[in-house]
Amino acid sequence: MNNEQQMKKNLGFTTATSLVVGCVIGAGVFFKPYAIYQATGGAPGLGILAWIIGGVISIFAALTFSEVAILIPKTGGMVAYLSDVYDERLGFLAGWMQVIIFYPAFLAGYGVKVGSELAEWIGPQFKLPAAMAVILMVVFLNCLGSRTAGGMQVISTVCKLIPLILLMIFGFLKGSASAPVFSPMVGEGLSLGGVLGSTLLAVLFAFEGWTNVGTIAGEMKNPGRDLPKAIVCGVSIIMAVYLVINLAYLRVIPADELMHLESPAAAVAVRLFGESGGLLIKIGIIVSVIGAANGFLMSGSRVAYQLAAQKTLPASRTLAALNGSKVPANSVILVGVLACLYSFSGEFDLLTDLGVFSCWIFYTLTFACVFRLRRLHPEWERSYKVPLYPVIPALAIASGLFVIVSQLFLSGSRARIMALCSVIITLVGLPVYYAVKKKKGN
Repeated sequence: MNNEQQMKKNLGFTTATSLVVGCVIGAGVFFKPYAIYQATGGAPGLGILAWIIGGVISIFAALTFSEVAILIPKTGGMVAYLSDVYDERLGFLAGWMQVIIFYPAFLAGYGVKVGSELAEWIGPQFKLPAAMAVILMVVFLNCLGSRTAGGMQVISTVCKLIPLILLMIFGFLKGSASAPVFSPMVGEGLSLGGVLGSTLLAVLFAFEGWTNVGTIAGEMKNPGRDLPKAIVCGVSIIMAVYLVINLAYLRVIPADELMHLESPAAAVAVRLFGESGGLLIKIGIIVSVIGAANGFLMSGSRVAYQLAAQKTLPASRTLAALNGSKVPANSVILVGVLACLYSFSGEFDLLTDLGVFSCWIFYTLTFACVFRLRRLHPEWERSYKVPLYPVIPALAIASGLFVIVSQLFLSGSRARIMALCSVIITLVGLPVYYAVKKKKGN
């Protein structure tokens, strides 16, 4: 708490809202329409509705998550929250999942997507080598120092905004498709519940990043008043951007065609601006994706470093070592190597769905922390309380449970296998935890 009190409390509502927006908007909006319309069978209705539902879920989640983050302002995020509220083993499993599954899967997915885009120019046989080259490039940049990696983030943010703005404006100005966008809801013979689960995984990937909002509370002038407004306003802006750009896509290319296009934003750009203009937009999207990969590697390596610094990972001394640039290079390399291994799957959507499903198990447990902390420590001073308690936390938990259950029981066999593998890999962390604990005891 002392560290938080020493921070300068100079952030207001506008700055906090912009930080929320900047943390969340990423590469998902450029590529996930393919997975969404694959799931809906080429029907636009539920595909568009999923962006709204995903945004509402993210608002509930961020509002709930923030109360826990402010009450337990410790380095480590969910690892610290779950360790303090429940058990050290559960906290370790959250960190293990992030290091072994979540961050490497996202990094690999981004590498695969860039590899797929580049393969159109250099040949399909170079898709995997290009994906690995992207991963190794961001590993190298991160090992050079945080300033270099941070500079990459600034460049990628600009490259992310330009395609978004152009596609939204010209999609409506030049698009001419007249097919309905809210019907049919799903393709013939498909289950609404199963399809909704699959589309939500895709959409929640695009909204990933809302967990960062609680970390800024210590620097806000009035977090109790401004943080919930910043979350609701920020995620609402993101939801509006995602909804508008997807409606713009549908004005150019109907859903039953988008379901066959792995790079829907690039295809729309070519239709709007021709091959040359589409190429420039595509380059901007590629740089944006590389920036997203860089951001996830920066975050993932720090989680590995924090666990290693606590001596809870195998080879903790090596992973906690800093190089000459004061960067945990070995932790960076660990996440990069795992990402290279995951990239052999060659499937962007499978990898990102794996990451989203894995983290939502622990997000849901974190939402439940609000009820436990309110019951166990009602005397704690709360500068921020989740509004409409207990309704908002209950809805966040229900949303998380739906994402988990739908993947384990309602989705297709491939999605169920992916979810089961995620659970097994996460639980492997328990014997690792006990082995490291035993070694420390000796």
